[in-house]
Amino acid sequence: MLNKTFDPAEAEPRLYAGWEAAGSFAADPARPGAPFTIMIPPPNVTGSLHMGHALTFTVQDALIRFRRMQGRDALWQPGTDHAGIATQMVVERLLANEGTDRKTLGRDAFLDRVWQWKAESGGTITRQLRRLGASLDWPRERFTMDAGLSDAVREVFVTLYEQGLIYRDRRLVNWDPVFQSAISDLEVESREVRSHLWYLRYPVEGTDRRIVVATTRPETMLGDTAVAVHPDDARYADLVGRHVVLPLTGRRIPIVADAYSDPEKGSGAVKITPAHDFNDFAVGQRHRLPMPSVLDRAARITLAEIADGLAAVPGIADPAFVRGLEGAGREEARRAIVAELERLDLVEKIEPNTHQVPHGDRSGAVIEPLLTTQWFCNAAVLAKPAIEAVEQGRTQFVPKQWENTFFAWLRDIQPWCVSRQLWWGHRIPAWYGPDGQVFVARDEAAARAAARAAYGHDETLTQDEDVLDTWFSSGLWPFSTLGWPTRTDDLARYYPTDVLVTGFDIIFFWVARMMMLGIHFMGEVPFRHVYIHGLVRDERGQKMSKSRGNVLDPLDLIDRFGADALRFTICRLTGPGRDVKLGPQAVESYRSFVTKLWNAARFLEMNDARPVPGFDPATARTPLCRWILDAANAAIAETTAALDGYRLDEYAEAGYRFTWNLFCDWFLELAKPALADPALADETRAAAAHVFGIILRLLHPAMPFVTEELWDRLGYGAPCSLIGTPWPEAGAVAGAEEARGELDWLVRLIGAIRTVRSEMNVPPSQTAPVLLRDAS
Repeated sequence: MLNKTFDPAEAEPRLYAGWEAAGSFAADPARPGAPFTIMIPPPNVTGSLHMGHALTFTVQDALIRFRRMQGRDALWQPGTDHAGIATQMVVERLLANEGTDRKTLGRDAFLDRVWQWKAESGGTITRQLRRLGASLDWPRERFTMDAGLSDAVREVFVTLYEQGLIYRDRRLVNWDPVFQSAISDLEVESREVRSHLWYLRYPVEGTDRRIVVATTRPETMLGDTAVAVHPDDARYADLVGRHVVLPLTGRRIPIVADAYSDPEKGSGAVKITPAHDFNDFAVGQRHRLPMPSVLDRAARITLAEIADGLAAVPGIADPAFVRGLEGAGREEARRAIVAELERLDLVEKIEPNTHQVPHGDRSGAVIEPLLTTQWFCNAAVLAKPAIEAVEQGRTQFVPKQWENTFFAWLRDIQPWCVSRQLWWGHRIPAWYGPDGQVFVARDEAAARAAARAAYGHDETLTQDEDVLDTWFSSGLWPFSTLGWPTRTDDLARYYPTDVLVTGFDIIFFWVARMMMLGIHFMGEVPFRHVYIHGLVRDERGQKMSKSRGNVLDPLDLIDRFGADALRFTICRLTGPGRDVKLGPQAVESYRSFVTKLWNAARFLEMNDARPVPGFDPATARTPLCRWILDAANAAIAETTAALDGYRLDEYAEAGYRFTWNLFCDWFLELAKPALADPALADETRAAAAHVFGIILRLLHPAMPFVTEELWDRLGYGAPCSLIGTPWPEAGAVAGAEEARGELDWLVRLIGAIRTVRSEMNVPPSQTAPVLLRDAS
């Protein structure tokens, strides 16, 4: 006997444990159906389940459960990412609490401590995914730092190096002065900062003229190597090719013509500091300018590369002042430099200015564009086949418009900085000889052999201290998780995968890298479809953030309303590329749907409507039964088409509408007199149970727990068997068109009467005479 209400807290862990113990999530190569593969976007090993996870993993789980029920050999590959910066930061904080740090421990001891932390605390996210009901093939779980994936990383790095696609170069990178490392664009967030725009006078050499430049960063002027003006700007045409005397340092720097300078902005002249600005770096390359760094890795003033060029110029430059800035932080140096320029009457004006400033998303530090020697990958070469694959439709974006975002970035892609100045991560497989000669190899023995061949004898080699960008290893995820570089049976069966489910914000950083590396090393795209979902926002459409206090915890929502209510809410609100406006009220409202389903099951149980083995819809005789069986066929077609097209919102809407409106509100109400009629009761019970079984199967991808519980308890199958039950197919219904016409007419008639009663304010308890003309 079913309880009065469904208890998610009791049922969910029991059912999930039952599925997992039975191996219900496992891919099965022996299954005759074609494989269907989804690779989990590996969450950070440091992470906890947030609403973004809840969205993407609910969508993936709904798709994988659907295909599994269709008989496909469904593989949902689990795993986590080692999250270089995030994990190192977590462990360094733990060490700080213990009164030590990683440098005191040394590299090997620090890495041992990270692995210890991973063993103790790194499984949080995978436990939480189980709470959501995610049916991942857990025995296949991978980690981006496990032995097999590390082999894949080394193989890819060495191969690309040997092909000339990985190289060392001195270029500008995003530098985090707190972590003392280069970081990716994804780890940079722009924040609005109120500051000033300083207009500075640069004296033109040999004249009494001043050229005014505007800057938001006066402290970088020590590294200026040119002033740029637009080639068509008549105001400065006579100055191009001449020099200015750089204030404070006394160095001569040229005035160059470059289209980067916008005549409509500021004074139309801009200072060029190639070592501390990405746009200036490009100008510096075009004009072959010197590129001295004046900020070190801690973002403090360093004069090492300009000290020899300091010159005393009365009223303009004092080397003693500049030398006094050595070691000053950016803000301190800025205040001192502005004060000195004002003293020298070289400040034209100062305006308030609000602008976007890049910050490290984890450190919170202002990011410094810094000129350093790093390892780079020639992404432009790898990008061409990826662009062609999408142009040819071998990989399709859903919605299609996101292809434009993909193309825009890949067609203008810059060299990819793949090195990071961290200890946690895949250490770069490069060793250096005493003369700086580099030996890239798959292991140290191979590097020593190469060095011996180069030097004619053994030499002491030192391995590169840097590690690889986290996106490098995650870019191999679709094939490294299947055993590559070994050509495994899994690789042959499950690659390429069917669909990647992810947000638009990592098209650049992950989708593109998987496309580039997958095509290059596997000769085929890593996935046939890329389903792009939106972001989760609050009910008002605002982005969730801790500062706004509008962050929702999915685990809290599961505790309050159950996983099924949260999952169904997400499906109902998720359209391709559309943001999800989510709040507790929405989840609570769809918990009512769970309750409606449970109450319908109790009604069937109380009326002894249990599944009849071998029930054939074609044998139904009454218009009522034929109508609901025909409507079930329509619901099967509608939900199947929606899931085939990645329309989770349409799938949920169709399931909701059929279950609540047609089955519960109309069929069960109309069935009550039939259930009381001995001549009609048996057929009505059998049809009701048959259709309810269809409903449980149709809703299972979105609401796995309550549907499984009812499937088991009402006798449709063995415990925990719904997950492996075939997806429903339409069955022929005799006289369906006539039944549809008769019952649809009846529904419209009752609806019309209800509308009139409402408009005339007739109380529900009051009976009213109805005259029906021309009824059959």
